[in-house]
This record gives sequence, structure tokens and C-alpha cells, in this order.
Amino acid sequence: MGLPTLEFSDSFLDSPDFRERLKCHEIELERTNKFIKDLIKDGNMLITALKNLSAAVQKFSQSLQEFQFECIGDAETDDEVNIAQSFKEFSQLLNTVEEERRRLIQNADDVLITPLEKFRKEQIGAAKEGKKKFDKETEKYYSTLERHLNLSCKKKEAYLQEADTQIDKERQLFYDASLEYVFKIQEVQEKKKFEFVEPLLAFLQGLFTFYHEGYELAHEFEPYKQQLQFNLQNTRNNFVSTKQEVEKLMKRIRSADQDYKPPGQWTMEGFLYVQEKRPLGCTWIRHYCTYDKGSKTFSMSNTETKSSGKQPEMFKLKSCIRRKTDSIDKRFCFDIEVVERHGVMTLQALSESNRRLWLEAMDGKEPVRNFAPVDMDLDPETWDNKTITSGLKNYLRSARPTSCASLTNYRVCAVHALVHKLPERNKEMLELLIKHLVTVSAQNQYNLMTVSNLGVIFGPTLMRSQEETVAAMMNIKFQNIVVEILIENFNKVTVTFANLSAPFNYYNVFLYRSLITKPYLPLQLCRDAKAMYSCEAEHSHELSFPQGALFSNVYPSVEPGWLQATYEGKTGLIPENYVVFL
Repeated sequence: MGLPTLEFSDSFLDSPDFRERLKCHEIELERTNKFIKDLIKDGNMLITALKNLSAAVQKFSQSLQEFQFECIGDAETDDEVNIAQSFKEFSQLLNTVEEERRRLIQNADDVLITPLEKFRKEQIGAAKEGKKKFDKETEKYYSTLERHLNLSCKKKEAYLQEADTQIDKERQLFYDASLEYVFKIQEVQEKKKFEFVEPLLAFLQGLFTFYHEGYELAHEFEPYKQQLQFNLQNTRNNFVSTKQEVEKLMKRIRSADQDYKPPGQWTMEGFLYVQEKRPLGCTWIRHYCTYDKGSKTFSMSNTETKSSGKQPEMFKLKSCIRRKTDSIDKRFCFDIEVVERHGVMTLQALSESNRRLWLEAMDGKEPVRNFAPVDMDLDPETWDNKTITSGLKNYLRSARPTSCASLTNYRVCAVHALVHKLPERNKEMLELLIKHLVTVSAQNQYNLMTVSNLGVIFGPTLMRSQEETVAAMMNIKFQNIVVEILIENFNKVTVTFANLSAPFNYYNVFLYRSLITKPYLPLQLCRDAKAMYSCEAEHSHELSFPQGALFSNVYPSVEPGWLQATYEGKTGLIPENYVVFL
């Protein structure tokens, strides 16, 4: 039930019922005043919380902005570039949201706190002041009235008239205070309907504006989100493919013999224990040693000392002799002679196979294993589809390929040029396979084999790295891109253009070698060449030669402007513009 109405005429009667109704208004006014105070307190807490949230989001956004993705490998795919850039996009989006939130916080005090505080102080405060005046005049009037009624009728007429005048004056002041208080308390009750609600509505409108801005930003962010999800899915597919290859490599390394020599820039490297003679005997100190066969450079670094800035000791190897077991009370030992020291240095390998690797690296060449292909007839009634498919993948996996990465248009042109440099039989084989993959990808809505998925499957199959290392496995993603280009641009790649060429760079060389070196075709990639000028090697992997030197097994190197060749039994790099092919 609502509040009772206060009539002005009741102020003159000042009846108990009037007082009771007036008290109901006073209780409601006090309740409203308390509610507004609590609301202001909660509003300030909300604004403080919004400020703290905004500061935390800005700190979070700054952290996203400062973080830099580092991917494995020297190059990055388009997917990796977009993913690395995503944190900065997220940061920019959060900053835009926080700008709108800061405006909300700045306006919250003006549209919510200040009007509520003003209404409480000016309106409710004025009503409380009216109550104080009303109570004061009430007490004064009834005290005067009581004294007036106690006057004796025997008083002089002039005195009684003056007393009547005084009581009339006090009564009028009481009536005025009562009327003003009744008017004010009802005015506040009516004003709170709009002056109390309007600030809340304005605050909610600002809040809705903030949320709407977030909705608009989310709508604008949708295309980027979809593209990023596509990039993430491609990266996840590449990860699954790379993980499988790396796990296979790990298992092969784990199951390999102890004499397995991992690929690297040195002919041989690893830990050796070096014998050092002391006054009271000798001691064995662990060193990390490297050996380069071309320059006969042997280096060792003491790993047991804590000084990190010490340079490794470098020696020129003169000879290496296996140490007999009966000549020393240690196993796996061998002696070397170096130019810089007199006498021999006794070294201890980690095992017999490890000692054999060191001896082979310092004295002779490592054996080269050649594998010959095996032809066989496949009876469709005997072999199922999975077996034939696995055989086909192994058949295509015989290449020595690696990755290819460039801008989209350049990639298509480069792949087109390299495909048309292939021998006819290789090109026909490649065209037959890619044409089939185009047909498969066209039905991706049924078989779920999209171009990206086919790239993940056939990239490692068609273009396997020459060296099975983790770094090579990380480049599988580029192999996938090459297969995607071949499938997506099949008509462009297979069509023949006159005078078409592409820059013969690092990626082109690898792609060309990966597509052309099939052991099951009688190809002759390596050629002979003759030096037009003399050259002195500056690095251990280069060859020194005089003018007129004849080279064999010459083929493009992975480094632009260089060729891989063999001269006087040594294989290394020679400048491409120093020789002519025979």
C-alpha cells in the first residue's frame, strides 16, 4: 500500500492521525536517504573496480604487445607470420575496448554519483531541515499555548490582549512551519520518481554504449578471427605431420648403432677425455672436441672449468694412431700428433665405436651406401589399396628434397619454371600424381581431403630432406606449401610458357633437386666442368684449385652462386662463375 496523502488543512488540526501519516512519510524519506547513501557507496566501489579492471586489461594488453613469437627455423610460413602477429592484433583490440571503458568510467561520476549526491543533500537534506524547523515551532507553540492557558482572568485587560497577540503570532509561525514541511516532504517523494531514476538510466545507457561498442568490434573482428582460425588449423596439421616425422627420427636415432654420425658442420665432434701429466701422475680431463678434415684443424674446449669466456685450443693435426690396449691402462684410447705441441696427445673416446669414428674422420673417408630400386608386379587381387598406397608413397619418397617458401605469385612462377626444367618422364609422373590430387581435393566436402590436408600428407612424401635432423623436420611445413601450390595452380604450373624463367635461388635449387633426383629414372644430373680462373679457398668447405682444373660430379649447391664439385678426390664448393661446363 502506498503512502497516505497529507492535506494542508490537517496542519491546522495537527491531529494524531495527521502525525501518524506524517511519520510514515518521514520513515520512507529516511529509508530513501539510506538507500541512496548505500547506492553511492556501491557505485564508487563499482567505478573503482572498473578502473582496476581497466588497468589490469591494459597491463595484459601491454604484455601481449611486447611478446615476440620465435619459430623454429630460418623462415616462417604465412600461417606462422599471422599467428605471430595475432598477439599485437589482440592487444590493439583490447586497447580499443579500454578506450570506451575509460570514457564510461570518466562519465560515471558525472552521470551517477554527482546527481545522486546532489538529490540526497539538496532535496532530502532540505526536507530534514524542514522537519527540524517544524519540531522546533511545534514545541515552542505548545509551550506558549500552555502558559497562555494558565493565565489568570484577573490579569489586566491590556496584559491579556498582549498575551492573545503573542499566542496568535506563535500559532501562525507553527502553521507556516507545518505547511512548508508538509509541502517539502511530499515534493521530495514526488521528485524522487525522476531525479532519483534519471542518473541510473544515464549510467546504464553509458554501460550499454560500452557493450554495443564491444559488439561492433567483435563484428569487425570476425573476418580476422576466421582467418586466424584457418591459420591455426593449418599450423596444427603441420605440427601433427612434423611430430610424426620427428618421432620417427627419434626412434631411428635411438635404435641406431653407437657409431651413428649425426650431420653437422664438422667432420667429427664430441666429448673426449684428454690425458694431462701431473707431477704425481696423470689425470684425465673432459674436453669437447671438433675436427675438420679439410683443414685438418682439431680444437678442444675444457668443459670442467667454470670460465665461460675461454677460447678453445686449436691445433693442426699431423697424425693419428690407435692406442693399443696393452700399452695403457685405459680403454678406447688413441694418440694424435699436432704441429703446435711436441710429443703425442693421448685421447680417450667414449666407446669403441666412437673411437672408430674419430679414427675414420682423421685417417680416411666414410663409406657411401648406395641403394638400388626394386621393381615388382602388383596384382590388384592380391594387394589391397592401403598396401599399394604405402608402396606408392615409399616410391615417391626416394627423392632428396627440402622446403620452398616465397611470396604467392613468385612461388607459382618459380614452381612453374622448375617443373618445366624436369626431364620428360619425371614431369609426366609429377603431372599424373598432381592431377589425381586435384580430383581428390575437388571432392573435399565428402572425403574431407582439402588442399591443405593433401599438402600435409604428400609434402613429406614427395620432398624428403637430405639430412634427417630436427631442423629439417621443422621445414616440413614448407614442403606442404609446395604441394599446395602444385594442386591449387595445377593448370598454371603444367601449361608451357615460352621463355619462362625464375630466379635460381636457394629454394629453387632444393625444389629442383627434390623433383628431379628420382633413383628409379636414369638421370644424369652431375656434369664435368673446367676452371677458367684459379681460386684459393677461404673456408674449410670450399675447394682450392688452379686455372684449368677439371671437376667431376658438378651440380648446383644449396647456396646461391656456388656449385658442389669433386677435385682430386675432395668434394666441396666452387664459385659458379669461375667454371664452364664441358
